[in-house]
Amino acid sequence: CLPMADGTLAALFMKGLEDCIGYSIVHPTWQRSRPEDPADQHHGWIFCKPGDPPLSNGLGFGSFECDDALVPDTVNGAKFIRDIYEKAGDTGGKYSTPVLWDKEKNTIVNNESMDILRMFNSKFNQWAKKPDLDLFPADLEAEADAANSWIYPNINNGVYRCGFAKSQEAYDQAVKDLGDALAKAEALLEKQRYVCKRFSYMDLRLFMTLVRFDAVYVVYFKTNVGTIEMNYPNLLEYCKDIYQFPGMAKAINMRHIKMHYFTSHPDLNKFAVIPRGRDVDYAGDHKRAKLSA
Repeated sequence: CLPMADGTLAALFMKGLEDCIGYSIVHPTWQRSRPEDPADQHHGWIFCKPGDPPLSNGLGFGSFECDDALVPDTVNGAKFIRDIYEKAGDTGGKYSTPVLWDKEKNTIVNNESMDILRMFNSKFNQWAKKPDLDLFPADLEAEADAANSWIYPNINNGVYRCGFAKSQEAYDQAVKDLGDALAKAEALLEKQRYVCKRFSYMDLRLFMTLVRFDAVYVVYFKTNVGTIEMNYPNLLEYCKDIYQFPGMAKAINMRHIKMHYFTSHPDLNKFAVIPRGRDVDYAGDHKRAKLSA
């Protein structure tokens, strides 16, 4: 559901690693991970099976089904992501996703999305169906690093800076930085097809935020400098292009994306009402192929 975790799942599909790396998909709505302990108020990711009883948000509002997209933990039989961390000896962490688990060593290998992306990109190529797909081309390293220096803090993290700002001043700065960066990306992608000279991990990272922008961030995180659909025509076409990259669409579940954000933070959305929003046809025609990379 979260963009950086979703990026690792997309990379797994794009590289064709499903036959050698299993994966689970948690329920979008955070739950209390230790409900039997009144002093433990941690809420986090829960594993469910399709057809399990629906869940409510942390305050008991809403009813959110366990649909067919959910994939339980078949390795450890864990109920919560927290259980996996604690099995690996981590009892004080954020219990975040993604998590890469080693079935032989019976522990967590890594939980940092960029590290996992790099592993999926090259460490499993002998089993990958698409080993030639390179998300980290060596000749684009400097260009990608330069792009990341403004895309990550102002767009990827910028939406969170807006949404969780604790003062008007912090919000005003964050939304200005976001608006400026979106304008910069719009201008860049008017001239070229991808963030760098060829498709790279930077396109994966930028897309994962942009595809959530209209559906979630404009409303939930107050990023209303415009919408991708209405105000950024090049970014809209770009989203369609990246969405149609082989393996990408399988990782995008807009229903789960919206359900997570709007039902997991009672301090932002007490009653867990999910806005209707507009349906964008990311599978529709686009004209990006005519652009040079």
